[in-house]
Amino acid sequence: MSEKNLVPLKDRMKIPRVPMPELDPQVRSRNFEEVNLGLSAAGALEEATRCIACAKPGCVVDCPVGVKIKEVVALIHAGDYLAAAAKMREDNALPAITGRVCPQENQCEGGCVLGKKGASVAIGNLERFIADYERSSGQLGLPPNAPPTGKSVAIVGSGPAGLSAAGDLVQMGHRVRVFEALHELGGVLVYGIPEFRLPKSIVKSEVDNLHRMGVEFETNVVVGKSVTIDELMQHEGYDAVFVATGAGLPRFLGIPGEHLIGVYSANEFLTRVNLMRAYDATEYDEPVYDCRDRDVIVVGGGNTAMDAVRSARRLGARTATLVYRRSEAEMPARLEEIHHARQEGIEFRMLTNPVELIGDEKGWLTGARCARMELGEPDESGRRSPVEIKGSEFILPANVVIIGVGTNANPLVQASTPDLQTTSRNYIVADTQTTRTSKRGVFAGGDIVTGGATVILAMGAGRKAAKGIDEYLRSGEWA
Repeated sequence: MSEKNLVPLKDRMKIPRVPMPELDPQVRSRNFEEVNLGLSAAGALEEATRCIACAKPGCVVDCPVGVKIKEVVALIHAGDYLAAAAKMREDNALPAITGRVCPQENQCEGGCVLGKKGASVAIGNLERFIADYERSSGQLGLPPNAPPTGKSVAIVGSGPAGLSAAGDLVQMGHRVRVFEALHELGGVLVYGIPEFRLPKSIVKSEVDNLHRMGVEFETNVVVGKSVTIDELMQHEGYDAVFVATGAGLPRFLGIPGEHLIGVYSANEFLTRVNLMRAYDATEYDEPVYDCRDRDVIVVGGGNTAMDAVRSARRLGARTATLVYRRSEAEMPARLEEIHHARQEGIEFRMLTNPVELIGDEKGWLTGARCARMELGEPDESGRRSPVEIKGSEFILPANVVIIGVGTNANPLVQASTPDLQTTSRNYIVADTQTTRTSKRGVFAGGDIVTGGATVILAMGAGRKAAKGIDEYLRSGEWA
């Protein structure tokens, strides 16, 4: 194991949280380079020293994938970074990714005792540090695989749920093949999250690690069109299928003018920026309507909306404005993302909601008619409902409007699998613990079951699916 932390407990509790080094806002707002630069070895040691090694660590309880955080941090404190990374990979197949985009403040760090009276241990920053150290060392600590079982599993979708399930299942000895509809692997990790938050090279590295573990991948396969679930099981011989297609169907506002030129869903905009390389205009033809010297409005308050507005700023927008119908206190975006956006010059228009998009006689967008809002009683989400203030309408100039108010279920698998039970909103019905669906041998998890959520919650669903699939393949029982 690791050497004991000899710093007295009362002294550890006095050590301030080590800040994450960041790229200067004036520089980064004009490029797509990664904002957070990563802790140094000295910074990681100091941060790991802060851990008080709780007898019952709340950080582990609140981690959706059950990482043994206490043991990992102890290994970092001992300076054994490769062992720490190997320990992390026992439960988390994508540590370099989750260390960058997981909302730790609401999960593992939210369970940290130090956070009750001060700043929690920066678990996410430590996770990123050891994953990056491992990658740069070239000494990958992959967990061993069990002997082959002779069983095969098809995974539909290479997003966080699918990749997490694949990593666990291949360790259990099953043959695993992941089918991805797009030409690059990673799902939302590559098409939805910008380069400045999660470099594509990091995603590729983690996918390559899974390939080394024995996971097979196939791109450009649209399950539901190219091949059906029934065909995978009946003709191609897969013993089980895990559906992890996500919730990628765009949702719009349903207001006049959404047909105008210059209006995007956030999904389309970010996909064009990320997969079609709009962020690299020197090498690629720009696949989005030019944001340079134009007024851009992004509607929404979550991380996707934040990613879109920060991307528009980097693409040269004259003004980049976030319009949100509630107050900043209700925004679901991470506090770090809000902080970074303000540093980069993003304008926030809170308690504001578009009611109409306006265009010229040629169909080009020219502005958004907005209404001011006030907060009423809480709704089913627990947040106070926005109510329009009569007579408060005004016009914001806009050449580009990006709608980032959420998504709906991707419908292709459900449409081609009639015996798969779905909800009224077309999400797949699956058991919350085993991820079993109404169809024998078919499992589902992540956003296609829950609706849009976080990367780490999708990974947690992937781990549950792997466990459920393994139990089914070994027992043959379906109850």
